[in-house]
Amino acid sequence: MARLTITLPDPVHQALKEAAARRKTTIGALISESIEHYGIKTELTAAEIVAQAQAAAGLTEEQALELAVRETRAARAERAR
Repeated sequence: MARLTITLPDPVHQALKEAAARRKTTIGALISESIEHYGIKTELTAAEIVAQAQAAAGLTEEQALELAVRETRAARAERAR
């Protein structure tokens, strides 16, 4: 498992610690969950999503990938608003 060092303002760090304690989890687990919620996927997860879309919709691999990329971008743009 990779390690990462980040710099946060003290109030943000304190809020993160409190949120992790309230949920009875670690800061690392909370950050990992947040990253997943934000829509960041591993290459393997993205490939699985494309394969599921392809099978369900009867699309070619290229069409399924294009659809997955388009939908991911739309979802991220919506969250950014």
